[in-house]
Amino acid sequence: MQGNNAVFLQEEKTIKKLYNMSLPLLWIIICLGCLIIELSSGDFYFVCFALGAVVSLILSAFDTPLLAQLLVWAVASIACIVFVRPSLVRRLHDKAERKSNADALIGRTGTVTETIPAGGHGYVQIDGDQWRSVSADGIDIPSGTTVTVVARDSIILTVR
Repeated sequence: MQGNNAVFLQEEKTIKKLYNMSLPLLWIIICLGCLIIELSSGDFYFVCFALGAVVSLILSAFDTPLLAQLLVWAVASIACIVFVRPSLVRRLHDKAERKSNADALIGRTGTVTETIPAGGHGYVQIDGDQWRSVSADGIDIPSGTTVTVVARDSIILTVR
């Protein structure tokens, strides 16, 4: 009977050792999984869960019970969402409206490549691209003139 208890205790120690070794691996997998998901979402929620997993990973090194690690993971993740995520979003997402490629042309200068007649259309070259253009002042603009884009209507630029 004594021999069976010794074997049982040895097996119990081995199982406990494997259990304690697998918890850090679990938190590493959770952390990496959250970071991979974050790459596709970009909203900074999964980064917070990954940071919570790092905190639990540190706790698992001190043989903290699994339930305590799960509780700390949840609390750390929620705290990160409440306190860290807003500053990340503010820093990385500009509040200023980003202009589309065509809207970014407003204020740029270009060269008239085909005369723009009064009330008609001509062409202006900006960064190697030809844009159909009209005169803002309703006057002729001869070829070779440097102009500034003042507005855009669909794919037609208004220049001065």
